[in-house]
Amino acid sequence: MEDTPDKTDIIDTTDAPDETAAAVDMTGIETDDEVVTFAPLNVPADTPEYAETTAVVSDSETTDIFQWANATDAVKNELDVEFFLFNRNYTPYTTTLGNDLDTQIKPVFLFDLMNQVTLGAGTGLAVRDYELSEKEDNVLLRTELEKVGRAATLLHLIEHERKDIVEFSEEEHEFKRIKGIVARFTTKDKKKVFYVIKQVSSGQALKGVNAWEFKEGRFEVFKADVGWKVPTDNQVLIINDDIFIFNQSKFERLFNYDYKKQLLADQKVAEIEKQFKLSFPDGMDLQSAVRERKKAVNKLQKLEVGLVTQEQVIEYADLMQLELMTDDDGAIIIMDGNDLDMFVSLINEDYITNEITGRRYEIKGKRLLNDPEGEPPRS
Repeated sequence: MEDTPDKTDIIDTTDAPDETAAAVDMTGIETDDEVVTFAPLNVPADTPEYAETTAVVSDSETTDIFQWANATDAVKNELDVEFFLFNRNYTPYTTTLGNDLDTQIKPVFLFDLMNQVTLGAGTGLAVRDYELSEKEDNVLLRTELEKVGRAATLLHLIEHERKDIVEFSEEEHEFKRIKGIVARFTTKDKKKVFYVIKQVSSGQALKGVNAWEFKEGRFEVFKADVGWKVPTDNQVLIINDDIFIFNQSKFERLFNYDYKKQLLADQKVAEIEKQFKLSFPDGMDLQSAVRERKKAVNKLQKLEVGLVTQEQVIEYADLMQLELMTDDDGAIIIMDGNDLDMFVSLINEDYITNEITGRRYEIKGKRLLNDPEGEPPRS
């Protein structure tokens, strides 16, 4: 969410799969060479009926991925699919695909994924919890949707806030700011829903102003607004309340999620809440604020809680002329991510005043020196 957008407006998405996937019969489909083009204004069809059973709310137990693959294979040609783009703030956009892409959609987004699971059943593919396992061969990682807040929020918007989702436009939203694409598959009766999600990166795009196309033996100006080379590797599948992770690194980048860092950050949050009196707006607490702030999560990894008291934090902020607010009860007010960053930096002692120039600095990195031995050199 704090990523700086790339200056390239086009995306080449032919990353090779990280895991060995089963081959899919894609006769007549040259997905490695095909460039999907997005027009600036694609007018969506009438709003469809949406399933009441969604990936966000489910009373079922952990999904049996092998049973799912078999059941889906039986109805794969009857599935309906919608596509959504989402940006680095996890704002989704509707989009439409041309009819000439029909033959590519399911092979690229679904068939190879199902084949990997089905063939894995015969080669001992194991499903293990993401939080308890390291990346291994022939292991499919799984986690719960509620643990990955950005993924849960994204699907909630798609399922329950559809009327507020606008159509993607290159002029208004810029493809270079897009982070991922969601394929929402539904059965004909609209009762079963699952999602296949792939990462979008700026290195996989082509933009008309700086791209050529080769047609009928000669180079011509690239006429589309944006061209995107769709990745063929399997990345993320969400069924009911389960996220299945086929590509760990891309899953973590898609949702800025690193469980081990987050676990340690959660522990530090609990320590901070015991020591400091804080005040938040309605619907916000320290835990949720930290989870949405990558900078805070990273800084909490090495933070030693307990060295600075509440009173010292307030005095320190006054000394550094920082706008740290407190309420009538003396609680430190945190209204947004910027206030959170300042508070964490204060308890981490990240602000100094240069003794020579009197200028104030925020320290980005520091190393604690050992206690001096003996007399100073110029005592």
